[in-house]
Amino acid sequence: MKHLIDLSKWPRREHFAFFSAFDEPFFGLVAEVDCTKAYAESKRLGLPFFLYYLYQALQAANEIEEFRCRIEDGQVYRYDRIHASATIGRPDRTFSFSFIEQQDTLDSFLAGANAEIEAVQHSSGLRLNDTTSRPDVIHFSAIPWVRFTGLTHARSFQHPDSCPKISVGQSYQDGATMRMPVSVNVHHGLADGYHVGLFLEAFQRRLNQ
Repeated sequence: MKHLIDLSKWPRREHFAFFSAFDEPFFGLVAEVDCTKAYAESKRLGLPFFLYYLYQALQAANEIEEFRCRIEDGQVYRYDRIHASATIGRPDRTFSFSFIEQQDTLDSFLAGANAEIEAVQHSSGLRLNDTTSRPDVIHFSAIPWVRFTGLTHARSFQHPDSCPKISVGQSYQDGATMRMPVSVNVHHGLADGYHVGLFLEAFQRRLNQ
């Protein structure tokens, strides 16, 4: 469910008006997270690390109200729950968009995620449709081949878009610690660096569970 925000009473109304007029209203940053415990836990559970940290990232994103806000037809809405439109790779090195629902438990999330991954493997092309392009998602991608320190996204400025974009890079060993770069891009009319910091803090807390 989504709720219309009354712009006349919204503390961010000037920020929204200001940044929404930009050709490129998104800003982003790259930070590293400690994924030592998360990687060990995924191996203990016998799970792909990708699905384990995607679950934790999606749970963290749902904690941040600003990450659940979207711009639709010039109005701002806040969703009760957001999901993931993640890029899923195939053996032929193409990828597809997907729709993976947020769930309250890891087991329920995995059931939906594995079914969607299976559907991707038996398809071709981008699978761009009304489901994978829903507004109540975060755009999520993994680039496990690169320990990146910066990242940009291909964007069509004519296409309205206000979904946060989260990408993770190659995890690597740093002494006794395993680290992983995380890129977070958000619409500046909806969120600031403070909110990105809240997300990264929540993500790190969940990776440490």
